[in-house]
Amino acid sequence: MFKRLLLGIVLLVLVLAVYVLFRTFSAESKQITEQTPLPTDVRPGALERFSRAIQIKTVSPESKADFDSIQFEKFNRFLADSYPLVDSLLNHQMFNGFSHLFTWKGSNPNLKPAVLMGHYDVVPVIDENRKYWKENPFGGKVVRDTIWGRGTIDDKITVIGLMEAVEWLLEKGFQPERTYFIALGHDEEIGGLQGAKVIANHLEQQGVEAEFVLDEGGSITRNMIPGLSADAALVGIAEKGFATLYLSLELEGGHSSMPEKETAIDVMAGAISRLKNNPLPAEISPGLEAFIQYLGPEMTFVNRMAFANPWLFKPLIINAYEKSSSGNALIRTTTSPTIFNSGVKDNIIPMSSRATVNFRILSESSVDEVVEHVKKVIADDRIKIGQGAFNVDPSKVSDVNTSNFASLHKTISQAFPEAKVAPYLVVGATDSRHFKGVSDQIFRFSPIRISPSNVKSFHGLNERIAVSDFHTSVQFYMQLIRNTHR
Repeated sequence: MFKRLLLGIVLLVLVLAVYVLFRTFSAESKQITEQTPLPTDVRPGALERFSRAIQIKTVSPESKADFDSIQFEKFNRFLADSYPLVDSLLNHQMFNGFSHLFTWKGSNPNLKPAVLMGHYDVVPVIDENRKYWKENPFGGKVVRDTIWGRGTIDDKITVIGLMEAVEWLLEKGFQPERTYFIALGHDEEIGGLQGAKVIANHLEQQGVEAEFVLDEGGSITRNMIPGLSADAALVGIAEKGFATLYLSLELEGGHSSMPEKETAIDVMAGAISRLKNNPLPAEISPGLEAFIQYLGPEMTFVNRMAFANPWLFKPLIINAYEKSSSGNALIRTTTSPTIFNSGVKDNIIPMSSRATVNFRILSESSVDEVVEHVKKVIADDRIKIGQGAFNVDPSKVSDVNTSNFASLHKTISQAFPEAKVAPYLVVGATDSRHFKGVSDQIFRFSPIRISPSNVKSFHGLNERIAVSDFHTSVQFYMQLIRNTHR
């Protein structure tokens, strides 16, 4: 009896091993091999115009009182002067003074339009950090093969790349069959409520149903995905939700020489500690699942085997992703305490305590689920929970089995033939979230290379991009329009 049982176990293990290996070696590549290269031309003076755009300090401050409208008006004039054909031949609408919508009318009204978008506002440069910048953050200086400055990555390269592409196509007499909307927001860094959201609402009111929307979000990553030696072109097919919760507490204070067993600081610190020690559960989201399907066949054997059999290796995959902050962000709703306030003097026990916690919400979850999780984990009715103004649920997941994704995939392969294309989940927030009523096919990708050497530079120090990447971005948008206009 025991021998039969042992034999049965051995046979079961062998069958399982054969099945796992079969799935590993039979996983077919989803990569499109495109032999036609990008055109190599760009409009003369393109780099100089990009440099001028960087020099305009279109900073979105946290306080409305610090908004410098002069700089944004200057950028308006820059667009009109630098792109005269776009300004004169396309229908141009402005929203709240600074966000732009250009309509390039197609010749075939039966085709659904497409939306190409970006934003030209940038985050501030902290004064005390300027000394750490190698070049003037608003200088737009070209040093050898690199252009430096705030917005070179996030996101003036998209705005100028789009404008250069459309202007150059207009000069060449190109007429698309499909209508294109070029949407340029001015306040993405503070939520896009006065820019992209207003443009999206306008398009919805006009009854626009777009074939697809393309915004920033993904990029070409180098040496950033374990088990993959090639570059990866990550196309965002969904983005995480966003929730900020405000925790507040009022308790009796007093003199520091006679502390009670519990103070406002103690209670709030304990609540924050419990939230950090009890994160929301890890899951393989639809965005990560698509990522696995596309990159699994391109990986080394062990990684390929795990990605080909996620039903078996899910615990190992999750464990591997949990080890890094970037990987952990792909598999769970993250918990980030960002502000903690309490006390005013060293010998006074404070009567109140305040904390701000930010959550980036995984697909198929919601703001409401996060709030319930926080209440359950804190388990203290003395702590009041308030919500931020910009809280939003995760986006829908766009379908990769469409001609729209295939066209984008093809264009990326033309621009970056060495890269492996893969859908993925965008862990940050983009203006495209406002366009969910315009199209259910929203993709997020910028034709730029990101590596460990510059990944922290946007929103950080020494933001910069290779001159060749800027030229490629112009060529990419020209080719994308050619590939999708009919």
